[in-house]
Amino acid sequence: MKRNSTLLILAIGAGALLSGCQNMSTDGLVQSGLMMAKAATLSDAELKQVADESCAQADAQSSIAPASSPYTKRLNKIAGALGNQIDGMPVNYKVYLTKDVNAWAMANGCVRVYSGLMDMMNDNEVEGVLGHEMGHVALGHIKKATQTAYATAAARTAAASSSNGAVAALSQSQLGDIGQALINAQFSQSQESDADDFSFDLLKKRGIKTDGLATAFDKLAKLDGGGSSMFSDHPGSKERADHIRQRIANSK
Repeated sequence: MKRNSTLLILAIGAGALLSGCQNMSTDGLVQSGLMMAKAATLSDAELKQVADESCAQADAQSSIAPASSPYTKRLNKIAGALGNQIDGMPVNYKVYLTKDVNAWAMANGCVRVYSGLMDMMNDNEVEGVLGHEMGHVALGHIKKATQTAYATAAARTAAASSSNGAVAALSQSQLGDIGQALINAQFSQSQESDADDFSFDLLKKRGIKTDGLATAFDKLAKLDGGGSSMFSDHPGSKERADHIRQRIANSK
């Protein structure tokens, strides 16, 4: 393992020099390599710690719907249908009061949906969207995104060599950067398709109608190009809706 980490550090340093980063110090190159190596070996507990802090900061910077809000009451109903676990990990649902259309999840079971999306969709469609976001967690996509975001943010600190944990040496600004990177994470075509299928299977398992997953993509198709993971153009929302309808037809 040490040999692989050393090779990674050397490769990063050589790549930076070849790309014109001759002004970067040797210490800086080694530190950057250490961050990448550390990020690739973050334990599940460290990933949860990073997600806990990033989600808490996102919550602190957002207007959260109170328990008395119609949005929260709707989400509680949706959460009851979807369940409160992702592969045994407890899920924490909240609504952000904003006109933006988005939803996301982090590696600690933090699931957030924006009121703008809830205004646009019915309960079954929100169930489909949140099932998709939960799929990114269950399938390990968020883990990889967290590793990448951590490496990018932590490269400016001594976090990789800190004995106090992955989060200890990160500033609030860097934690905020990680949170924003996860909220706006872009996933590959295969990852998006796999998360769609996860949501479909979850809805079927929970006895929830699957039509909403398709009609949610119909609505998102009109907003494609919005810049967040929800508006990923690979594949486009229309193609994703068609795929779900094909699965619905095949399951009858």
